[in-house]
Amino acid sequence: MTSVSDDRHATATLSLPRTMVDQVMAHARRDHPDECCGIISAKDGAASRVFEMENAERSPTGFSFGTDSLKVYRAMDDDDEEPWIVYHSHTATEAYPSRTDVKWSATAGFPYWLLVSTRSDEDEVRAFTIEGTEITEVELIVT
Repeated sequence: MTSVSDDRHATATLSLPRTMVDQVMAHARRDHPDECCGIISAKDGAASRVFEMENAERSPTGFSFGTDSLKVYRAMDDDDEEPWIVYHSHTATEAYPSRTDVKWSATAGFPYWLLVSTRSDEDEVRAFTIEGTEITEVELIVT
């Protein structure tokens, strides 16, 4: 598979289609007051699909992928896609990585994190890289 993560710091931007951002926000609003979670895959260096996942924790303050994760990873592998972005919602706080997100990122293996907040009626969507304990916001370009 082609790696899409090697140049992430060179550009400091992340481009996503409006339809994908809207799908993630709809998922977050639908699962509120619990956090939602999912994966956006990439193929040939661009976002290809949104996989809405079950939050196994069913919690307003945390998430973990449910039993559907193996099916999602197999679907990506079958289509020569790779996991590119992990997304999830924060229900009462801003769209910014928490300490738990930073800890989870150490083993998660995603180049990008997309966080949305459902704390108000306003859409709040932000993108980040997390390396070690360093959180870097990247410009999210919605096309």
